[in-house]
Amino acid sequence: MLTSGISFVNFKKKNKSLKIRKNLQSIINDKNEILNSLSKNYKDSYKKNLINKYKAFSNYRIIGMGGSILGTRTIYEFLQHKIKKNFLFIDNLQNNLSQSKKKTVNIIVSKSGNTIETITNSNIIIKKNNRNIFVTENKKNYLYQLAENLKGEIVYHNNYIGGRYSVLSEVGMLPAELMGLKSKNFRQFNFLIKNRRFLNSLITNVGSILYYIKKRKFNSIIINYDERSESLFKWYQQLVAESLGKKKKGLLPIVSNMPKDNHSVMQLYLDGFQNNFYTFFYVDEKKSKKLNNKIILPSHKFLKNKSISKIIYSQKKASENIFLKKNIPFRSFEIKKRDEKTLGELFSFFILETILLGKALKLNPYDQPAVELIKKETKKILT
Repeated sequence: MLTSGISFVNFKKKNKSLKIRKNLQSIINDKNEILNSLSKNYKDSYKKNLINKYKAFSNYRIIGMGGSILGTRTIYEFLQHKIKKNFLFIDNLQNNLSQSKKKTVNIIVSKSGNTIETITNSNIIIKKNNRNIFVTENKKNYLYQLAENLKGEIVYHNNYIGGRYSVLSEVGMLPAELMGLKSKNFRQFNFLIKNRRFLNSLITNVGSILYYIKKRKFNSIIINYDERSESLFKWYQQLVAESLGKKKKGLLPIVSNMPKDNHSVMQLYLDGFQNNFYTFFYVDEKKSKKLNNKIILPSHKFLKNKSISKIIYSQKKASENIFLKKNIPFRSFEIKKRDEKTLGELFSFFILETILLGKALKLNPYDQPAVELIKKETKKILT
């Protein structure tokens, strides 16, 4: 068990963890704004009256790219059963952008304020009389000036928190509050760093991943059995790839959605090249449709009284059993409670894991220098 809401089975292979433990203590002791944003001590840059001003609306559009939007989308999809409002996510360039006639609040997010895709989508979507909230750095960047021209709300993006680490800062918590959720319920860091079971699991987990990297297993494959967690692992994918993909090092995170992928790539996972390690992820759905017993044929009577959730769980356990027999490395998360606290713990776990891996690999987990080259080259071609 990781915490009360998460059952966690770690990799079987354990590695020396003393240095990892020291690194963890070091980053906890540092005045790290990223870790601060995971805690109840974090002070959001927006005021409560901003939430009160816009919380009566039913329709919202989030416009952003990468870390500016993936965390918010994760919150919305993972916790949609608790949310009574409609959120539309614009996170790529496309020609058929939705133009809703309903009263909609636009939330435009970019730390730099100069992200070309966000600028482009904002230019097409925003109309003169729209209500707009801009989340960007306190600098005279493009979106800051656009917000001033449109007389929109400006919420300051913390200058010390990069997009992929920003989910529990203003970037994710402002929309979460507008969804009717409480930011304090997500921020579990104060509790987690006092939880020996959580810390030990995190440290041994990082040690195991470092062992697999040394064995040239560079593919981190997510075997995801929860359709409402696909965005969580797209967020994880960016977090890991952008933080660790440097100096000819890194991990390639691949999201594989089950049970659909049992009928495509599972054959390769089981019998193909062996430079992968795996993460099984399952959420226990309390309310799940049951099969109609009346039309089940005798040959498949084992399906009687079974729910979709039960069938999916059986497939997960079956896959884990075969992975064990074949000695394929994996860890396993089973989510017992689908709530803000659990999701906040998952965000914290993966963020801490990534930072610790970066430190161990002698990489800066906070920058993304190569991506900037493409941004500059694109601007050069367009000019």
